[in-house]
Amino acid sequence: MAEFNDNLWAPWRMDYIRSLDHEAEEDGCFLCRYWQQPDNDRDHHVVWRTANTFAVMNRFPYTNGHLLIALSQHKGDFADLSEDELTEMTRSIRDGVAVLRKVLKPHGMNVGYNLGRCAGAGLPDHLHAHIVPRWNGDTNFMAIIGNSRVIPDALDTLWNDLVRCAKESGLVD
Repeated sequence: MAEFNDNLWAPWRMDYIRSLDHEAEEDGCFLCRYWQQPDNDRDHHVVWRTANTFAVMNRFPYTNGHLLIALSQHKGDFADLSEDELTEMTRSIRDGVAVLRKVLKPHGMNVGYNLGRCAGAGLPDHLHAHIVPRWNGDTNFMAIIGNSRVIPDALDTLWNDLVRCAKESGLVD
């Protein structure tokens, strides 16, 4: 029987690990920077913006199409949200699900928040929701044994498709 290779390389993961230190050094939040730099939406993979929220592709996705729906303001707790912000977050999540359904045609989706670092929040002080498209049979040995993910599409290519769909849906001017 063939042996499983003891080394599975995921060099993109180191970029994520280094980014955590980089965020702390800059005394800033990447979501706040993205909000404040609308001219860089393509580079930051921001798909669309509303008055209080924006949709951005996860730079280190769990799977293809992993979107973050983030508040425009640096708030980390539901208790700090106005009714308008809370409503807009929900609408933006709904719209993100619709765009992903049109572009990627997933069989299902995981939608949720990680509240607090112990719950998995990499950025616990800036509230954001995750939308993760899922397909039947997408659990495979890579994630289970190798703690690695297989992402079949480039972020820039998918960003173009998502923005086109968001425009067609009236989410982008």
